[in-house]
Amino acid sequence: MTESIFSKFDMTSKTAIITGAAGLLGKQFCLALAQAGANIVMADLAHDVAAENAAEFKNMGFNAITVKVDVSDPSSVKSMVNQALTAFGSVDVLINSAALDPKFDSANVSTQDLNDFETYSLNSWKKALDVNLTGMFLASQAAVLPMLEQGRGVIVNISSMYGLVGPDQRLYEQPDGTRQFKPVYYSVTKAGVLGFTRYLATYYAGKNIRVNALTPGGVFNDHDTLFTEQYSIRTVLGRMANLDEMNAAMLFLCSDASSYMTGSNLVVDGGWTAW
Repeated sequence: MTESIFSKFDMTSKTAIITGAAGLLGKQFCLALAQAGANIVMADLAHDVAAENAAEFKNMGFNAITVKVDVSDPSSVKSMVNQALTAFGSVDVLINSAALDPKFDSANVSTQDLNDFETYSLNSWKKALDVNLTGMFLASQAAVLPMLEQGRGVIVNISSMYGLVGPDQRLYEQPDGTRQFKPVYYSVTKAGVLGFTRYLATYYAGKNIRVNALTPGGVFNDHDTLFTEQYSIRTVLGRMANLDEMNAAMLFLCSDASSYMTGSNLVVDGGWTAW
């Protein structure tokens, strides 16, 4: 009898580490895999927020633990993996979701002039590289060791549509003429994620370790009306993503449903990059 297609999405007994688990999408990724049966390791520097999320998941009957991690610190990342192994006995999936991402809201308007390219801080540049790329490197380096011992594993790296195309800086202009900018590090690091993904996928050829990227578009998170409207007209679907609209794509990449897929980039951007 042919195996049910739904069984390929089953993550029962699998263990997934999600960095950036306290973030907007990080929590959603945790929820998607937990609903599919996975043991969840919610890793974030913001441990208190991650712990609140984990408590919520446990109340829903899911297996979840929290780990405080600084992805730019090799010893912290190794401890994260060891704690996952101690709790659940394996590391089957790593989702590299931790990243610095500038937020455009009223609380941050006064600091946006610091994002001018001509005067952008070298320290800010280095910090972003440490988290967005080096953090991904260190987390993958640590998690792949038990995967090699197990003879299987999946890594999913989070990129962005701005890793594929340049930011439309017109989106960040205010009605009063105030200019804001998506900073240079964001596009550069998110493009680097795609190169890193292809490198790892081919490096582990024949090792039963699959590495792919997920590239989200903008997700609505109480954005102001003007921004939402201006963003929406630039997408084919005419809107921002709902909070849970990356979840099915993530489950697909982490599960056996994508068993013949590695070194690829799954774009879920409402058609932004299709124009």
